[in-house]
Amino acid sequence: MYLSIWFGIMLAAQSGCTTQKAAKPEKLALEEARKALPLEEKENPLVKRLNNPSSMPVVPPAGARLSYSSVKIEQKTLAMTFDDGPHPSLTPKLLDLLKERNIKCTFFLIGQQVKMYPDIVRRIIAEGHEIGNHTWTHCSLTSRSDDQIRTELKKSEDAVFEVAGVRPHLVRPPYGAINTRIKNLMFTEFGYSTIMWSVDPQDWRRPGVAAVTSRLVNGAHPGAIMLSHDIHPPTITAMPAMFDQLLAKGYQFVTVSQLLNMEKASMPVGVIVRPAEPVGDKDPKPLPEKKPSA
Repeated sequence: MYLSIWFGIMLAAQSGCTTQKAAKPEKLALEEARKALPLEEKENPLVKRLNNPSSMPVVPPAGARLSYSSVKIEQKTLAMTFDDGPHPSLTPKLLDLLKERNIKCTFFLIGQQVKMYPDIVRRIIAEGHEIGNHTWTHCSLTSRSDDQIRTELKKSEDAVFEVAGVRPHLVRPPYGAINTRIKNLMFTEFGYSTIMWSVDPQDWRRPGVAAVTSRLVNGAHPGAIMLSHDIHPPTITAMPAMFDQLLAKGYQFVTVSQLLNMEKASMPVGVIVRPAEPVGDKDPKPLPEKKPSA
């Protein structure tokens, strides 16, 4: 009897060991599968779509010049500017895509539009962009008297201050219609440097999305001030591809005031530029006078 019991215990133990031995490879396989795989570092495809924000001051430098169409720097940095807004639907769309890419731009706003869409103006400032004066009614300054020019600029500046609590430091004359006498008036009485441009895609002619994109991408150069209008749907549609292509080429975007500071920072020590002294910048050809439309 005892012999039978002992034989049964030995047989069960042997059977159990066999089961354990059979199960062991499965357990090991499960443990191997549960082990964390080594982290494979891959380049983030979005990195090239993000702008690196500048640490340059956000106001024009002391001794800023009378007028600029571009600046002389070696870095692949430029300023993208938008005129004639804010537009009730297109400007917010533009701000969304700028925020996605961490890009800061300069908006030259019409005073009447500022009064109509104050929330958009406040958003422009809150998200780190710059505002410039584009007159109250988008009038041609060369066809106005000095007093009319003063009224246009002051009403627009006051509207921005009332809405957003900031005052513009820069001005862009509508249509690019300007002369040296008016530049001096705006500089001495308002402290405005006149900001023209070196790249114009002529988006106001509605040439098509692809044309706007290619003209900006092909025209871009270090120190460029590029012009567009955030009141035309095709222009807004063209912006993502334009920004992404230039970011992929190594360009960085800053506000106009930051671009001016970059030029000053790159000047040799001891070089003095008198503010009202022309330095060979040629103004672009004035645009046809046409009331901006959405």
